[in-house]
Amino acid sequence: MHIDIVSLFPDMFPVVGDLGVTGRARRLGLWSMHVWNPRDYTKDVHRTVDDRPYGGGPGMVMLAEPLEHALDAALKARQQQAMASAGVPVILMSPAGRRFDQAMAQELADGPGAVFICGRYEGIDQRFIDRRVTQEVSLGDFVLSGGEIAALACIDAAVRLLPGALNDDDSARQDSFNVATSGLLDSPHYTRPESYHGLEVPEILRSGHHAHIAVWRRQQSLALTAQRRPDLLEAARSKGLLDKKDEAFLRSLAANL
Repeated sequence: MHIDIVSLFPDMFPVVGDLGVTGRARRLGLWSMHVWNPRDYTKDVHRTVDDRPYGGGPGMVMLAEPLEHALDAALKARQQQAMASAGVPVILMSPAGRRFDQAMAQELADGPGAVFICGRYEGIDQRFIDRRVTQEVSLGDFVLSGGEIAALACIDAAVRLLPGALNDDDSARQDSFNVATSGLLDSPHYTRPESYHGLEVPEILRSGHHAHIAVWRRQQSLALTAQRRPDLLEAARSKGLLDKKDEAFLRSLAANL
């Protein structure tokens, strides 16, 4: 998987390229990354990448031309390195975009990568979006200073799903929102010591009975999801991901509330 990023702040991206799970995966050759600065594709001495908006109003708007040239350079480099360029998604991090979720992270991990466009200032000239962007993506109903932090989150979420990125591939399959967990929230986790400030590790987790532990974890996942994210529970139910034992537990849970 190869990731290209078009950003005015390339120094923000070594954190995902060098550190933690994503840095290890990059060193293993599971993915690669290159950042393209639109300022490098300007034609004036001031390396101008923005201008005042038509119609007036606060802030500045990013120019279409430097962004387009940076995107072209990224796609050309893909071709020269025998990477897929045709059909590679060009993703704009935008409040108007589709909400990023685990399914989108898996789509990204399963594909050849993407080109992330990171806007700044008041926004990007709509003509660039209309001409070149294939997908707009949002992290949620809030606004950041730019698209870089949002792109970092999307990249991290996808890279950890690549086979071999984690020490144990089961780690990803047991995550919250994963299809293997019916898209529910993960169960609580505990480690040593057995007693911490009067709070004990649940006895079932110390029993060594793996079948009973699996049942406990599933029930904890169901209970936590019912309490915090009932929308996920309904989505799992609509997809037929809950079995009779799940439904019986949820009924008993509701009866005891």
